[in-house]
Amino acid sequence: MKRNWIAVAAANHVCRGRASGFMQVCHGKAAPLRRVRPGDRAAYYSPTSAFRGKDKLQAFTAIGVVQAGEPYRVDTGDGFCTFRRDVAWIDACAAPIRPLLDTLEFAAGAGNWGRQLRFGLFAISDHDMRLVATAMAVRLPD
Repeated sequence: MKRNWIAVAAANHVCRGRASGFMQVCHGKAAPLRRVRPGDRAAYYSPTSAFRGKDKLQAFTAIGVVQAGEPYRVDTGDGFCTFRRDVAWIDACAAPIRPLLDTLEFAAGAGNWGRQLRFGLFAISDHDMRLVATAMAVRLPD
């Protein structure tokens, strides 16, 4: 059964992943990525434009399909190693989250909609993934 995921990262980090065809979550931890499987769909939510930025971008910034293979380790320099998964990113427009809050099941119209985003990676329903995809002006493969 295919699952849908929301990953959380600053837009500048998402941009690097899109350019190189990978996703990375929770500062490069392997455990969360092991829950993600080939064929699953993933969308990135970016609270800010840059890591530790002060702006409130609060938008979905990437969407794609997880590719075959397991999480793999990458040395990103100075001995810092992170885990990644390959993703076929779809050309999409960024979409602000606020217009979707009343219809996203994971937000449930709640004032504390950002609570779940703190986990860095969480599963969402097909309904929510369709809403995100539509807002980003893409049609996801079945």
